Amino acid sequence: QVQLVESGGGLVQAGGSLRLSCAASGSTFSRYIMGWFRQAPGKEREFVACISWNGGRAWYADSASGRFTISRDNAKNTVALQMNSLKPEDTAVYYCAADSGTYVSRTTTTYDYWGQGTQVTVSS
Repeated sequence: QVQLVESGGGLVQAGGSLRLSCAASGSTFSRYIMGWFRQAPGKEREFVACISWNGGRAWYADSASGRFTISRDNAKNTVALQMNSLKPEDTAVYYCAADSGTYVSRTTTTYDYWGQGTQVTVSS
């Protein structure tokens, strides 16, 4: 099992930046594909980005591509999401998730472990 704890959310003006961090404990971190998802009020949880086991490859939702960067540090058991040029539509609760599977997935159901989420609010 792995426990995930997100931090770094907050209130920011449109055009600003935030850096989310997720600390993992309890299992071998490098075994997991790590992802970030978000859920806005009244909407389904959606994929934002994910990163391969060694951090060599990353995948992004169209909405995040070019503005967000996912990274991981296997020595520190952390994964981060750097968010730049934030827009009001990025407002959501952001979740860190771990996937023990073999293939990279953008689907919530394939991720085994989830953090409690951190709120990001972007004002216009």
